[in-house]
Amino acid sequence: MASIMTLKDAVAELVRDGDTVAMEGFTHLIPYAAGHEVIRQKCTGLTTVRMTPDILYDQLIGMGCVDKMVFSWGGNPGVGSLHRLRDAVEKQWSKPIVLEEHSHAVMANAYEAGAAGLPCSIFRGYRGTDLAKVNPNIKSITCPFTGEVLAAVPSIRPDVAIIHANRADRQGNVLIEGIVGVQKEAVLAARRSIVTVEEIVDDLAAPSPNSCVLPSWIVSAVVEVPGGAHPSYVQGCYPRDNAFYKKWDPIARDREAFTAWMRENVLEKGPEAYAAFAGKTA
Repeated sequence: MASIMTLKDAVAELVRDGDTVAMEGFTHLIPYAAGHEVIRQKCTGLTTVRMTPDILYDQLIGMGCVDKMVFSWGGNPGVGSLHRLRDAVEKQWSKPIVLEEHSHAVMANAYEAGAAGLPCSIFRGYRGTDLAKVNPNIKSITCPFTGEVLAAVPSIRPDVAIIHANRADRQGNVLIEGIVGVQKEAVLAARRSIVTVEEIVDDLAAPSPNSCVLPSWIVSAVVEVPGGAHPSYVQGCYPRDNAFYKKWDPIARDREAFTAWMRENVLEKGPEAYAAFAGKTA
């Protein structure tokens, strides 16, 4: 059953050095506040998994938290490269990083396989591509019924999944509305999970057609962090901060500028700093 906790306590209890960590969110509901707490607690040796790693993973990589990244696309959406990721790959700063690349469809299928408790995901994709030449986790398998040769990848079973959501009730049931990506599958596949939410309420209220509810028995910790997805957006709460995504590019290009920004805006601040983005006072 989900426990309602502070963000500091949730990360301290549930994220461990060397873990495989999935911080999911597809443009919408990206768990920035939780990722920043992982940085503040100096978690290291992480294998980070995400379909679309963007600025948050750039920050984690630049601060030395990440040893390996499993992903299907990486960049600053609408702007360009992730410069801390590039620096780690090309010049091993702040440390070397291993990359495992897949397609979006395969990542989604691998999460679903993990949620189902299966060892691998099997699909028709990757035929006619060269990705298997650089990714040893792409294998061929022959269907025992039809003889068809298919592709297979390991299922994704994170040690901990971290997501942001619209709200939770006081029993720890979580409501996700808007673009939902693979947040549900990531939590179901994970051994442990942290869900930050805009608010904790007495009643989740009627969900919209494009929404899902994560029951409290599959969530480890629920944390109220208003504004916790900024600079991404939360449907019905605040818009995407497009200006920040543009501003990040020159910050991330320079090691000293990056380090100074992280010190001022992450290391020296806590989750209460996000409240202003949600239109609330801390």
